[in-house]
Amino acid sequence: MRETLKGLYSSALLSDVAEQLKQAYPAFDSNRFMQLIQDEAWEQEEFKQRIRHIAQALTDTLPSAYREALDILKQVAPHFRGVEYLFFADYVELNGLEDFEASMQALEVFTVYCTAEFAVRPFIMRDQERMLIQMKAWALSDNEHLRRLASEGSRPRLPWAPQLPALIADPKPVLPILAQLKEDPSLYVRKSVANHLNDISKDHPELVLDIAAEWYSHHPLTDWIVRHALRTLLRRGDVRALSIFGYEELDELPGLEITDLRLKRTVIAVGEELEFSFRVVNETGEPRQLRIDYEIDYMKQSGKHAPKRYKCSDKVYEAGSWAVEKRQSFKIISTRRFYAGAHRLHIVVNGKRLASADFVLEGAESIK
Repeated sequence: MRETLKGLYSSALLSDVAEQLKQAYPAFDSNRFMQLIQDEAWEQEEFKQRIRHIAQALTDTLPSAYREALDILKQVAPHFRGVEYLFFADYVELNGLEDFEASMQALEVFTVYCTAEFAVRPFIMRDQERMLIQMKAWALSDNEHLRRLASEGSRPRLPWAPQLPALIADPKPVLPILAQLKEDPSLYVRKSVANHLNDISKDHPELVLDIAAEWYSHHPLTDWIVRHALRTLLRRGDVRALSIFGYEELDELPGLEITDLRLKRTVIAVGEELEFSFRVVNETGEPRQLRIDYEIDYMKQSGKHAPKRYKCSDKVYEAGSWAVEKRQSFKIISTRRFYAGAHRLHIVVNGKRLASADFVLEGAESIK
């Protein structure tokens, strides 16, 4: 059973690719292609390294004339769809920087079957102005894959990809692309626009807040983008972000409080869950829109604490007292390391901590 992304590259998959290449290009040397891939380095390589490894093998076995090789790959690409076929676009990234027109035409084909969001980035770094003209044209396309590529490929902090320092410093050149897509009918595209704005918010929060305030409440599809785009600022309790969605500052709401915060156990072990409950008390005399998060101050290796916030509820609370129960897993995961010692739980309402409780985690790594 495949357990990792790099495990997608089975011998059967590679053989299928070689067979299709042979049909499109009878002179293709399938045996050499397979030998170039399955060399001594292959087993040690991770997913993106394998993508480049295959792209290099294609470079070594397809015609040396770039456009001739692209014609072959464009014939073959429609037979394969999925993230494992990123090497089609990577071939363009590896070989096509000197032939802009042919490369753009090829990426338009490949992105439909497997995204070209990574392959466009060297072109942006090489000639941002020219590339953004191309991406503005893609944003007007009838094809959702091209519209998404216009946004996703120009994200300043796209995961798994090199950052775009110029657009981190000044994201304004891409804003017309995002504005063009703000009411896009495709959720696939809207997610990209929201993630792009969230990227920008990490360096230019006020700019994104200005855009959000301008866009919000005019179209339901845009409203979805705005809420998703501001998720980082909302988790931080940014007052202006909260106000866009109608969350009021608690300092102006006497009668709103969190009571009876209780932990089922104050000592838990790695692999278990922290179970807790509390009551939301609304004695303001009116229904209130409340975003309730909980935050855990995790013990770090240094002996200091680092907070991480989680969403709990986001709804209108009528007048009265409302019970809430939650649990947070402390199972081992690859993206978080746990350290034994004192931790703290906070209940955060509209960006403000209203109640806290301490607990101890056992069975984790010790602080050095």
